[in-house]
Amino acid sequence: MDARFMRIIVFFDLPTETAENRRDAARFRNDLIKDGYYMLQYSVYCRICRGLDSLDKHIRRLMSRVPPEGNVRALEVTEKQYGRMKIILGKKQIVEEIDDRQLLLF
Repeated sequence: MDARFMRIIVFFDLPTETAENRRDAARFRNDLIKDGYYMLQYSVYCRICRGLDSLDKHIRRLMSRVPPEGNVRALEVTEKQYGRMKIILGKKQIVEEIDDRQLLLF
């Protein structure tokens, strides 16, 4: 088993026109949070995985929870690639500060 750390970044655009759409979107977001994802920004969530087996397991789990409408994308990146992410802001806002949970493993 490959023991290097990887990240899954999930981007989604889900409809919210009907009550059922809103319920499906809320359920999807809640499932992400329960599965260890945290919000990077609206409709963008991230999770760290240890090794490719864990990453594959979480991708399969993600695929099984996709709502019937809308679209979801998952990007797999190494920890090194994730660490090179640039945060480019206009006026600094509280919700955009780096999340302490990103540092839990280190």
